[in-house]
Amino acid sequence: MPTVYITAPPDAADEIAETLVAERLAACVNRLSTTSTYRWEGDVHRDEEVILLAKTTDDAYDDVVARVTEIHPYDVPCLERFDERDVLESFAEWRAESVE
Repeated sequence: MPTVYITAPPDAADEIAETLVAERLAACVNRLSTTSTYRWEGDVHRDEEVILLAKTTDDAYDDVVARVTEIHPYDVPCLERFDERDVLESFAEWRAESVE
């Protein structure tokens, strides 16, 4: 089962997280504050962002990517898939039941 790593500006993070859970695309989304340093259009930028870790399923992964791309304010949002090697079975069952 995948976890989707997403970065977003603080003012958009809540909407993204709540949309994914409300639409049952993710069972849970964790939010962590961070500072990102990156190159954009030839310049180096430093911005406050939020890391979102969306717990989803293989079947819902493509829908998560499509929905985040649709509502994310960035032209090029960061979405990365991490597949678990090991996960507590009870958590995996809860996640599967929570995502449609």
